[in-house]
Amino acid sequence: MANTAHLVRRQSSRDLKPQKSVDKLEMKELRGRLVGESRRERSLPERGLSYGATNAGFDDSSPNRAAQSAKSKQTISVSDAGGGGGSTSAGGSKLGSTEKGIFKPEAGEDERENWDSKLTFLLATVGYAVGLGNVWRFPYLAQKNGGGAFLIPYFVMLAIEGIPIFYLELAIGQRLRKGAIGVWNQVSPFMGGIGVSSAVVSFNVALYYNTIIAWCLFYFVQSFQSELPWAECPNKYFQNGSYSPEPECLQSSPTQYFWYRTTLMVSKDINTPDVFNWKIALALVVAWILVYMCMIKGIASSGKVVYVTATFPYIVLIIFFFRGVTLPGMSDGLRHLFTPKWYTLTDPVVWLEAGTQIFFSLGLAFGGLIAFSSYNPVNNNCYRDAIMVSLTNCFTSMFAGIVVFSIIGFKATMTYEACLRDRNSSLISLFGGFEKIPLHLPANGSVFNLTNPNGSLTSLVMPTLPECDLQKELDNVSDIYFIHLRISYIYKNIIHTRQS
Repeated sequence: MANTAHLVRRQSSRDLKPQKSVDKLEMKELRGRLVGESRRERSLPERGLSYGATNAGFDDSSPNRAAQSAKSKQTISVSDAGGGGGSTSAGGSKLGSTEKGIFKPEAGEDERENWDSKLTFLLATVGYAVGLGNVWRFPYLAQKNGGGAFLIPYFVMLAIEGIPIFYLELAIGQRLRKGAIGVWNQVSPFMGGIGVSSAVVSFNVALYYNTIIAWCLFYFVQSFQSELPWAECPNKYFQNGSYSPEPECLQSSPTQYFWYRTTLMVSKDINTPDVFNWKIALALVVAWILVYMCMIKGIASSGKVVYVTATFPYIVLIIFFFRGVTLPGMSDGLRHLFTPKWYTLTDPVVWLEAGTQIFFSLGLAFGGLIAFSSYNPVNNNCYRDAIMVSLTNCFTSMFAGIVVFSIIGFKATMTYEACLRDRNSSLISLFGGFEKIPLHLPANGSVFNLTNPNGSLTSLVMPTLPECDLQKELDNVSDIYFIHLRISYIYKNIIHTRQS
């Protein structure tokens, strides 16, 4: 009798297990995702991580969780059909399986595309982050705000705002698998304006970035001439057939004249507008067509383009690096860039510009990172990606600064040596020889007596000699190089003035 009672109790326990599984699933749905599961329940295979939020967008629907839920339902159906110990063992084997399921968004939309590989996503993200902000803006801000001392606020802002926000955008886009507008609408309808604002800002950035691409295309076409048009000043022809170099070009330089008068066709003032610049307009249309061709098929086409757009800047930088470090004056340029000026750390504007550079360089709050990460699997390690891409971006900025200032140092050194040659030739012609030049020169414009070889005295007026200073030449060359950084802002003011 005792054995019979024991067998009855075991059979009753087996019969109750399917009902217990159904009860547990019903209780979980009734909780409404408000209470997180205990440590013991999270350790069970059929349980997933509960985010404790009422928003369905944050419920765990990862591939592992979707597979486990499907297997739990399959286990219940097997238990209902077969019952007994066989159903329990079958359910245990299925729940213990590590097979992954296919993720489908809860909103009922079709399955979202995925990147071809992890490398494609990393190249797309690096290509998105690395751009003019690294090659153009970082060297300018570094030499302007304390040289090597600027690296301290730069890396501090990277740690406290750059990497966390970068990680946030990758995580939220990867988890919800939507673009910026859809993500913020799903987080909360009241935050939908964040996604719309980021889309508007991205469109405005694309407008002037494509303008810069149009300038690059124009220079690219002009560079195929046998003699570069910005190598020398153009000639100004007169009615009698004579000609002379353009006076305005002689006052500035051939490169500046070509930039302002040929490329931009800048008028003398706002009240006298110049003719329509159809060359730049055509280049701008070509730039937009190129962007359209790259994005026509979504990540299916852009995923292949990033292998060129992300790697080509590094190839060019490496070529310029090996060329720049072999030029004379390279060390002077790097010293000018990285020599720290510690007093600048007390200026709050330096910290503000460091934070602005981090936002601008990493492309934060533009919505692009959310869109890129939305094509990733939901279980991708986006934290590691955020660290990797952020550090790659910042070290690319430093590498680009070395390349740029090695060339700036070379150009400043050439200008400085040419100034010294002009100064020495003037002194040699004045005093009759290099060995006759006195250690202390008279003041400019003063009258002094010069002893001739026959013993007679000659009164001469000391001419105005050029002042040769390598540090000033480095500053001047840096200002000329980075003056194009402010052109977009100048044109914004011109357009605003014309409208007003």
